[in-house]
Amino acid sequence: MSTTYEEKASRGLEQLGMKVALSHLDQASQRAAAEGWSYSHFLGYLLEGELNERHRRTVELNIQFARFPYLKRLEEFDWAAQPGIDRRLVEELATGRFVYEGRSVILLGPPGVGKTHLAIALAVMTAEMGHRVYFTTAMEAARRLSKAMDENRLHREINNLVRPKLLVIDEVGYLQLNQAQASLLFQVISQRYEKGGAIALTSNKAFSEWGEVFAGDAVMASAALDRLLHRSTVINIRGESYRLKEKRQASKSLTKPAVRASQEAHDEQS
Repeated sequence: MSTTYEEKASRGLEQLGMKVALSHLDQASQRAAAEGWSYSHFLGYLLEGELNERHRRTVELNIQFARFPYLKRLEEFDWAAQPGIDRRLVEELATGRFVYEGRSVILLGPPGVGKTHLAIALAVMTAEMGHRVYFTTAMEAARRLSKAMDENRLHREINNLVRPKLLVIDEVGYLQLNQAQASLLFQVISQRYEKGGAIALTSNKAFSEWGEVFAGDAVMASAALDRLLHRSTVINIRGESYRLKEKRQASKSLTKPAVRASQEAHDEQS
């Protein structure tokens, strides 16, 4: 007995691993017949759910692969607390064009002003566009590269940092790198530049202080900056630290009840 095309359609979708399309096949076929859909309309309708589910799984895997310390989004950013930031510039970066163009985004400023928040938010949006991203601190990357060099697998570890569409390097300059670590970090920056890979980088150091970042090697620092700044967007954040502001507000809220209680005690004695 010959196999009907209806059966072939079910088996074909199953063999292709299109489970969502398979689960919608009967319902979509009935609706297509009832509403007189064209063949292309029916096919597009059937594939829509499959493609949406595959994109959802891709994004889920991208987020897991990225190893973010936490998730942040642009809509959660307190723009009022940092009025000096050009919001339109950040929203332009959120289109993902900088990733396709292989540009660097460099976020400079003191601790606690939202540099990491913005870097992670841009990386999350990149992951949701279907691209692989990876997050690391400068020191973590340097330690992993040093360990890989000791274990004779440096080439593979560098490739792990070069391969993602976007690499986030956080806290550049917070901790001192030694000469070997600085050299390894430079290799990653250099190879990503040569291959057109985008970087989002945060630092508390002005560019004039990057000699300190690269273990006192001004030549290496200059070479790294040359590659990072060639195709880049630099955002300087000069606002107040969120953490210091919250601490000060918490101190005020604790002080007020104490002052009120002292005043009440004084009134009672009077």
